[in-house]
Amino acid sequence: MSEKITLDVSRLPGHGFGPATLTWWGTLAFMALEGTGFVLAIASYLYLMVLAPKWPLSSLPPNPIAGTVVAFLLLASVPLNKILNRWAHSEDLARVQIGLVGMCLFGIVPLIVRGFEFGSLHVRWDTDAYGSLVWFLLGLHTTHLLTDVADTVVLTALMFSRHAENGRRFNDVADNAFYWDFVVLSWLPIYFVIYWVPRL
Repeated sequence: MSEKITLDVSRLPGHGFGPATLTWWGTLAFMALEGTGFVLAIASYLYLMVLAPKWPLSSLPPNPIAGTVVAFLLLASVPLNKILNRWAHSEDLARVQIGLVGMCLFGIVPLIVRGFEFGSLHVRWDTDAYGSLVWFLLGLHTTHLLTDVADTVVLTALMFSRHAENGRRFNDVADNAFYWDFVVLSWLPIYFVIYWVPRL
């Protein structure tokens, strides 16, 4: 007769972080897919630039001030985002709440500046291939910035409600911080291509 073995799993956590969760893998797959879109758009931009007799085709290069401010704000958000990720892993609710409010501000302010950025491109989206690609790159990144800010605002509201009692919400905060790193890092090559490649 075989003896039954019983394992005590009462000390195991009710939720995981990072690669131990399906949401992390889903976020990673989404970033890989969207990152491929950015690479293809940048490759198209560079391909057309090489073929064109002059670049930009029929306009001045964009004014880099607003784009540089956005780059500065996004890079300035990285330390808080890293700390917020650590606080989420340690499930420190009070600090997570403060960090999320800070990250909401770090997301909203670049969106406001982004409005001025579109106005400083010196080309309409339908003027020529250059204008279409610049607007596409800026618009695609703006979409990612906007969706992450919306997610951060929702998470902030949840962490100030009774839903914060669900420990899984800390995993959601950590995944959101992971995605924010993608938003910041993807802006750097786009910023260089839009504002500095035409000046080379």
